[in-house]
Amino acid sequence: MYYRPPPWLRSGHVQSVWPTLFRKVETLSPQPEVIQTDDDDELHLDWYRQGSNRLAIISHGLEGHSRRPYVLGLTRALLIDGWDVLAWNFRSCGGVMNRQPRFYHSGATGDLGRVVRHGLGNGYDTVFLSGFSMGGNLTLLYLAQQGEQIDSRICGAVTYSVPCDLAGSAEVLARPSRKIYMQRFLKDLHWKMQGKAEKFPDLIDVTGFESIRTFREFDDRYTAPLHGFRDARDYWAQCSALGQLRNIRVPALMLNAADDPFLSPACFPESRGILGKHVRLEAPRWGGHVGFVEHARDGYYWSERRAIAFLQGVF
Repeated sequence: MYYRPPPWLRSGHVQSVWPTLFRKVETLSPQPEVIQTDDDDELHLDWYRQGSNRLAIISHGLEGHSRRPYVLGLTRALLIDGWDVLAWNFRSCGGVMNRQPRFYHSGATGDLGRVVRHGLGNGYDTVFLSGFSMGGNLTLLYLAQQGEQIDSRICGAVTYSVPCDLAGSAEVLARPSRKIYMQRFLKDLHWKMQGKAEKFPDLIDVTGFESIRTFREFDDRYTAPLHGFRDARDYWAQCSALGQLRNIRVPALMLNAADDPFLSPACFPESRGILGKHVRLEAPRWGGHVGFVEHARDGYYWSERRAIAFLQGVF
């Protein structure tokens, strides 16, 4: 499927911002559920059930949540195609602060695994995974870690705008031309870390947070120590899906737009030695970061059409 947006949308920056500002998606009201983790924490889920024997599990992006327009757009398309859908919130996302000092990160596959097991425990014959941006890296990393031991009911995955090279993508976002994105992320993360600091003052200090300008500085100070990594570089090295894609054993599609302002060149691997036998990379010329905007009467974006077409091909 070829993506060709109108001329005024042929900008990675416009594509990245447009859906957040202007997209509205109407779908069924979700059925919320809270499940417990092994470390006395909780994960908040949104269920969309219509009696299907097939379940799609959707993971959102950095500082996103289960009711963002991009999640709801894919949810609606999957429901129309006959799937049940489970969209979940990473720890501390979705408007509810989690109980533990830790929050979420790009390699928290244990939490995704718990959600997948919970979904499978509801009697589904088939499970499909999807993830956006950070959630895409998490999804691919989870599949790679499962390798040959993956549950036979998991049929495949579609991921979007995946920063599978975490170090390189952090460097891209540290550029002055990406300042507007970093300021937005850091503003949200500052609020979140303030809440953590109030609850865990002996572990978390937000003094001088305003001086943080990059993900390297944030991850060095917070993500790495709170989640058992030596520093930001160690965290990025262990949690980037790029070096493990070849271990995936189910059909997986990675859609990364060539004009994505968040991604490094390494996020567009072409070698089968890197991708492995089961991962397919598609890099449309346009699309931005979690964009792929389309103005259609049915309300679909191109990315949703591509996911449905991919799934129909798998089956």
